[in-house]
Amino acid sequence: MVVNLSIKGVPESVAVGLRLRAERNHRSLQGELMAIVERAAADAGWPGPTGQPEGATKSPRSGSVVRHGTKTIEQIAAEHRARFPKPIAKLPRSVDIIRDMRDSR
Repeated sequence: MVVNLSIKGVPESVAVGLRLRAERNHRSLQGELMAIVERAAADAGWPGPTGQPEGATKSPRSGSVVRHGTKTIEQIAAEHRARFPKPIAKLPRSVDIIRDMRDSR
């Protein structure tokens, strides 16, 4: 079953922002709005059009649902800092390698 939704009274600044977001994501405004609504439904635990939450696939081994692409950059950075709390000190810095290469010409 397909349902048509309508949002009335959208401020022009919000509409412009949505159009720009759609353009950045190479989607039509309708496609961008559908992606936003599907994502919101998936975050609430409702399945997407495939019957699974947005960004999820079934694991071929266990058959359980595995979510993909749900971490923010801040979460990834925090995990990286937890895994590698201290920088590697014995290796040359990239800026030093580039300077050496430039100076050797």
